[in-house]
Amino acid sequence: MTPDEIEALTFDVFGTVVDWRGGILRDGAAVSAKHGLSVDWGRVADAWRGRYQPLLSDVREGRRPWVVLDQLHREGLDQVLAQFGIAGLDAATREEFVRVWHRLDPWPDVIPGLDRLRRRYILATLSNGGVRLTVNMAKRAGLPWDAVLGAEVAQAYKPSPETSARLLDLPPARCLMVAAHYSDLVAAREQGFRTCYVWRREEWGTGEKNDLPADPGLDLVVEDFAELADRLGV
Repeated sequence: MTPDEIEALTFDVFGTVVDWRGGILRDGAAVSAKHGLSVDWGRVADAWRGRYQPLLSDVREGRRPWVVLDQLHREGLDQVLAQFGIAGLDAATREEFVRVWHRLDPWPDVIPGLDRLRRRYILATLSNGGVRLTVNMAKRAGLPWDAVLGAEVAQAYKPSPETSARLLDLPPARCLMVAAHYSDLVAAREQGFRTCYVWRREEWGTGEKNDLPADPGLDLVVEDFAELADRLGV
């Protein structure tokens, strides 16, 4: 793959662009302070994220009708609060806490890297996040997307083949999928996308990740968006 073969970059968002775990810890601390709770929000964050794929699978596999991700996040939150015996949070508090996913902070390299990449390429989200969620996040964080694509547009959650960049009027081979999750890239590669893995070693707060095989068969593997911009010559 050469930089000239690519016209658009499509991005996974949660974990790749923004720090979901850090956001939950931040807002969780505020909830604890307001309600006088003692909670290990790291464990809550990990468990909440752990509910993500099972809830998505229910929609992908037809066990329930389409619902936007905010609804699935709310159901996951209720399950996790019950799991950890966290009581005393009324419906309004829970609804506000679910919106933590709308106000996640980008990793430090993201804004400078996207600004560089946007000089040459179309930048679009290809995320399970709803349109309003993704737009709210972008406006708060200053994420310079040219387009917001993904699950709500396609009415299908990744890695379903309906979730594609077809609205960009480009063949998949002219699009580079950027993600910190190997499974996203395997699915994108099967649709003909070019692929780039980004190491987000702090995604789970451990400094370690182990989801990339020794021979991943991807076009690029980079540490961050600065290296991605370097590799693409912008």
